[in-house]
Amino acid sequence: MTPEFVVNLGSEAIKLALMLSLPLLGIGLIVGLCVAVLQATTQIQEMTLTMIPKIIAVLLVLLFASPWMLEKLSSFTSHLILNIPQMIR
Repeated sequence: MTPEFVVNLGSEAIKLALMLSLPLLGIGLIVGLCVAVLQATTQIQEMTLTMIPKIIAVLLVLLFASPWMLEKLSSFTSHLILNIPQMIR
């Protein structure tokens, strides 16, 4: 296993982790920003008002994006498993 191979494998794993977390974090950011603007305009400073919409939005995105996420993760894992003979040389 060459150092270039290890760096490439690590870089692909980091890219995959970022790609899988982007939809969840992005929708959490957008919903949190909308709730913050709503709180600032109405001056309602309730902590549950910030968390509940974000939790619901992230769960909905997870529900709809989970097939895509599982497909990406399983293809990466199967690629790793299939390349084990090349990795141990």
